[in-house]
Amino acid sequence: MSGQESEHSGVNADSTGDVSELLTIRRYLHQHPELAFKEYETSAFLRQELVDHGIAVRDINLDSGVFARITGERQGPHIALRADIDGLPVFEESEYSCHSLNRGYMHACGHDIHMTALLGAAFELQKTRESLRGTVDLIFQPAEEVGKGAQAVMKAGAIEGVQAIAGIHNNPDYLPGQIAIGTEAMMAGCARFAVRLHAEGTHAGYPHKGTGPMEAMATMMLSTQTIVSRNASPFHSAVLSITEVHGGSVWNVVPAEAGFMGTARFFSEEDRVLLRDRLRAQIAGIGAGYGIEADVEWEDVSNPLIGDQHLSAMVADHVGEYASLQRIQPSMAGEDFSDYAHAIPAVFAFIGSNGRPGHHNLHSPKFLGLDECLPTAVRFYVSTARLLLQHLG
Repeated sequence: MSGQESEHSGVNADSTGDVSELLTIRRYLHQHPELAFKEYETSAFLRQELVDHGIAVRDINLDSGVFARITGERQGPHIALRADIDGLPVFEESEYSCHSLNRGYMHACGHDIHMTALLGAAFELQKTRESLRGTVDLIFQPAEEVGKGAQAVMKAGAIEGVQAIAGIHNNPDYLPGQIAIGTEAMMAGCARFAVRLHAEGTHAGYPHKGTGPMEAMATMMLSTQTIVSRNASPFHSAVLSITEVHGGSVWNVVPAEAGFMGTARFFSEEDRVLLRDRLRAQIAGIGAGYGIEADVEWEDVSNPLIGDQHLSAMVADHVGEYASLQRIQPSMAGEDFSDYAHAIPAVFAFIGSNGRPGHHNLHSPKFLGLDECLPTAVRFYVSTARLLLQHLG
């Protein structure tokens, strides 16, 4: 939603059950991050927590990730709540009270917060399942960071029969106790590209005897930065960034191969096509001008994330009961929750996780998601689950 704000800045800790239990869980998960599709210990820990609280774990044919189900005392709609579980290959430098014990890996995107919040919601929904009319599936999804986890979950059949799904992402631009829910695009579509140049290598003292790729690559990299500024509408938000460069390994040899990689972000199909096609055209033209071959690989990772307008508005109207509803600040980060949103009605929320002046962003080695955001995240999951069951019933 774009507008109304509640006077409430947070929630009573008692409304989320045993907060100390959740803090213990969060700190364990934060200390043990694992990479996409390798979240084996994380999955085992989540599974045991669910079993210990009497929640039925489902057998889904995936090597990592955990799937569970809470069935109400009365028949009714079938919904799902989702949290992502993978970490990043980042060496932690944050001010959090306990650092990652898996050196070189970090929950730099706050997925430990998401997992903990979904567990807290699961514990509460399980304790009050006699008041539930319907079924709530719990999806602890692997591999969000590589944009492939949601598709794997869907291909495994884990959302069959689900009528609506809800998810969150912590957002350090908002304070704990604040929530933003949008009916407009909340997170950007994401694509990955790789450019590979194939030339004639030569001695560095005889550059005229080859068609070295280095100058061509430099020209291509500079040229790509005009794609957005000179092709996309100034009223649209789009980004094309080069993030990785390769070329040469010896000081006195002009290499035969070079290349670079990067990402594009966009909020519309029109801009996705424009960025892809202009990139390919510029690389081909510059390559031809230098007399070398150039290949462009473009991979669509995720679509823009847009929640179901009706369900999102309904959920947003109730946020004031437990948190402060804020305006959406669209994020250029990608989120494969958009795959679910393209398949079934979906609701997504930004949960304020820091908001302090000078805070560090997601994916930074200094990123800090505050513990104080957990109660609001739990309440969102619980409230949204109940609202969806009631509405769809």
